[in-house]
Amino acid sequence: MTGGDDVVGSIAEGALAARAVEPDHGEAVDGHTHETACLNCGTPLIGSHCHGCGQAAHVHKTLGAFFHDLLHGVFHFEGKIWRTLPLLVWRPGRLTREYIDGRRASYVSPIALFLFSVFLMFAVVRSVIGGSTLAPNMNVALAQQRTTVAELEAKRGRLVKAGADTADVDRRLASERDDLAVLERLKAGGASSAPLVINDKEAIKTDIPWLANAVRKATANPELLLYKLQTGAYKYSWALIPLSVPFVWLLFAWRRRFGLYDHTVFVTYSLCFMTLLVVVLSLWGLIGLPGIAVAATAIPPLHMYRQLKDTYGLTRPGALWRTAALSVIAFTALTLFALALVALEVA
Repeated sequence: MTGGDDVVGSIAEGALAARAVEPDHGEAVDGHTHETACLNCGTPLIGSHCHGCGQAAHVHKTLGAFFHDLLHGVFHFEGKIWRTLPLLVWRPGRLTREYIDGRRASYVSPIALFLFSVFLMFAVVRSVIGGSTLAPNMNVALAQQRTTVAELEAKRGRLVKAGADTADVDRRLASERDDLAVLERLKAGGASSAPLVINDKEAIKTDIPWLANAVRKATANPELLLYKLQTGAYKYSWALIPLSVPFVWLLFAWRRRFGLYDHTVFVTYSLCFMTLLVVVLSLWGLIGLPGIAVAATAIPPLHMYRQLKDTYGLTRPGALWRTAALSVIAFTALTLFALALVALEVA
């Protein structure tokens, strides 16, 4: 499958995932027949939807209806997203405040938009930079990794015969087998190049076991490490929301009218914009247009300022100092997220 196909497929996948989170958007449903009781929960029907569980009264059972549902899920989500995106870009504070206050029928919910934007971001980023920095000779890398696994297995066998503890070698063996499996998946996927090997394995030293293992892997196979971190970032990107919300709460701790729900909506919409900005900047860099560094530096704080000011009704000075603080918060949350990824995916 080509990179373009991956992008299109991931966009559709993201839209459908978002649609699963936000199934209702106000459109009418016109079935051919209406059952007298809900097929899902058995509640007597009094309208086009069950008032007990919310399922549509009529359930289509044709192949055409299946593909209709597919297109329905993608394009009705799209109908909402084109009302949401302009506000997210130009009036993020208004979008956030209206959603918090209950005016939601015309907008994609924060979590649905977050799912869509994450799918889109990783699809585009992988298509733009995926495989571009790998060094040649996948077969050599596989042979080296298999040798490492075989050596560790032999070492473990000697320890078992001697009655010694094998906990440390077991942990390293499991990690090396995981790396071997990743290389084999890359090879099976048609990759002809393998992770670059750096010979200076003593460049960084640390006494922290999990960090030492991560450093060893980074110096041995930096591109393999990058691949695993990208995969982990995709799986755990949602964790940025709970990581960021407590810090945002601290900015308004003395304002009791703003609760954790307000901050969660704010953070999620902000993350949506930032992930979509990564998409735009990736394409910007791919085209070769100038000014990408300026845009990457200037746009995030400007967006934070506008969203803070209108969401929380702040004065300009209040929004400015909170924007500066929020920039530090964003860096802190990303650092914690990166450390957690290293611990989960590498160490």
